[in-house]
Amino acid sequence: MSDSLRDQLLGLGFKSAPAPERKSKPKPNPNARPGRHGGRKPEAGAPQRQDKRGGQRAGRTREDIDLAKAYAIRAQKEKDERIEAERRRQEEARQRREARAKLAQLLQGKALNAEDADIARHFEYGGKIKRIYVTAAQLKALNAGELGVVQLNGRYLLVAASVLDEAEAVFAPAVALRVDPGAPAGDDPYADPKYQVPDDLVW
Repeated sequence: MSDSLRDQLLGLGFKSAPAPERKSKPKPNPNARPGRHGGRKPEAGAPQRQDKRGGQRAGRTREDIDLAKAYAIRAQKEKDERIEAERRRQEEARQRREARAKLAQLLQGKALNAEDADIARHFEYGGKIKRIYVTAAQLKALNAGELGVVQLNGRYLLVAASVLDEAEAVFAPAVALRVDPGAPAGDDPYADPKYQVPDDLVW
């Protein structure tokens, strides 16, 4: 490098390369006995270094790699399963919302609940005892299977059997009460007249 170019580089802030340090040679140990290659012989019982490409060290490395791969595969599988489960939950929730909206549209103007109904008809729905108030004629028709009960937005609607069939096709979980007149009495114990209690009696 010419002096003019060096001066220009130094002027731009570059520093001259430091001179390489000279390493001093290690002093030979006068007590050491030369071996085959002129070095010290390994002491008895001292661990010998294994080659990186063979021996137990390489075996442990491959085992560690295989184990890490197995953990990574399992973690990825669990992640995929969680994502798929969440996707199914969201899809089911979307289908339920759409079904309920369709059911609400279906039931518009088709509920037969009477304002003067004073007979409590009890039935089991969702693991709990529910009730709907009906007239004497409606109670007879309900127990004969000519009417049914549909749950919509927390309300129990009395509907004709044909409407109940349509509601079941749209959203089966909404069907709260369907009486089969040919079924044994034990299948619907609340159809028994003893369960038709007055309004002022707390159930």
